Amino acid sequence: MTPQVALERGLDELALELPSGASEKLMAYLGLLAKWNQTYNLTAIRNPLQAVSHHLLDSLSVLHDLSECRGTLVDVGSGGGLPGIPIAIAEPARRVTLNDTSEKKGAFLRQAVIELGLSNATVHVGRAEDWRPAEGFAVVISRAFASLVDFLAHCRHLAAPSGVLVAMKGAYPRDELAQVPADCDCHEVRRLKVPLLEAERHLVLCRVGS
Repeated sequence: MTPQVALERGLDELALELPSGASEKLMAYLGLLAKWNQTYNLTAIRNPLQAVSHHLLDSLSVLHDLSECRGTLVDVGSGGGLPGIPIAIAEPARRVTLNDTSEKKGAFLRQAVIELGLSNATVHVGRAEDWRPAEGFAVVISRAFASLVDFLAHCRHLAAPSGVLVAMKGAYPRDELAQVPADCDCHEVRRLKVPLLEAERHLVLCRVGS
């Protein structure tokens, strides 16, 4: 199976209808990621088929759950642009900000935004905990934070008053949920089914008190 066929099959399984040209942009993004990976350590995954499942489909699997969370989105600890770039490609009407602390990764993200023509995406390089954007985001998402508690501590101020913090996790994070502060409501945990990926995936949706 070619990566393109794998992507199309995965999109069918996820029941996603992407805008015209989005599939081609997603594959072009993987090409950029592979090219820059030769110089910068953006991802440990080098197999193109694995990249489709672990990067593209894994990122796109959250779209149905985010459909009720309209508005701006920030991907914290974006690294090589995951899940932010696939989301920006799939939802051109949503404004997406890609955030990472690394200048090198920031350089890649900026180049990817330019080359892929993502007019809805911007890049902010810096530590999330030190960043004070002019307006809060409707969605603050990350798959980079090892700990749910750290994610909430470092990123809760980025969310708008009615916003949601979304943590992408593997196995059900029972121990992490037990450590969530009392003023954070993280009871909503949804299981994701990622096509072509034989691994557990969960999405934790958190809302925080003022």
